[in-house]
Amino acid sequence: MRVGLLAAIAALPLFAVAVRASAADDATRGAQTFRACAPCHSTTPGVQMTGPSLANVWGHAAASVAGFSRYSEALSRAKIVWNDATLDKWLTDPNAFVPGTSMTFPGLRDGGARQDVIAYLRAVSEGRAPAVAQQGGGMMSMGGAKEDLKKAPPEGQVTSLSHCKDTYTVKTADGKTNKVWEYNLRLKTDSSDLGPRKGKPVIIGAGMQGDRASVVFASPDEISRFIREACP
Repeated sequence: MRVGLLAAIAALPLFAVAVRASAADDATRGAQTFRACAPCHSTTPGVQMTGPSLANVWGHAAASVAGFSRYSEALSRAKIVWNDATLDKWLTDPNAFVPGTSMTFPGLRDGGARQDVIAYLRAVSEGRAPAVAQQGGGMMSMGGAKEDLKKAPPEGQVTSLSHCKDTYTVKTADGKTNKVWEYNLRLKTDSSDLGPRKGKPVIIGAGMQGDRASVVFASPDEISRFIREACP
């Protein structure tokens, strides 16, 4: 009996190591699955995108991230605390779990993949998350992560922007000129700490074919003042 007990005790550290390794593997797999979420959600505290930062989601109430103001009324009234069970329901089908939510994600049907993402989000909240590789391409691609536009390289720094008929002509600090069909150019603003400097808009490439772009300004009032109508 004593021998059996000692053997069981001796095995405990190995078991604990195995559990920790398994949890780490889950979070690593979850980090890769989370790449599909990264265009809308950052995992950096205070960095809001289309959706709120998920840096500290674990154990916190839904619709409670400071600095994010675009929650749906449905989620704001839901009184949910994010944990294993609630995140699993949310990731399965957000609209079924919280009818009326503005979340457009259709859901992740693979239960194992959901658990991996949940493990990753918990690791993020606990400060032990693996890195998420970002993808992207274009004029100056931000990938899925939101970067500091004040540090844009010359090819991203817009020096002039003119419009003629259905075309925008964008000149950048590297001396190049890009002509973009007006339907493919979005004019955006970013007033956050990561936004561009006033009067110093930045162009970001987008689109599967690299034919679309966004020019990001520090505030809305800059847009009409910066763009000039100029035809040859």
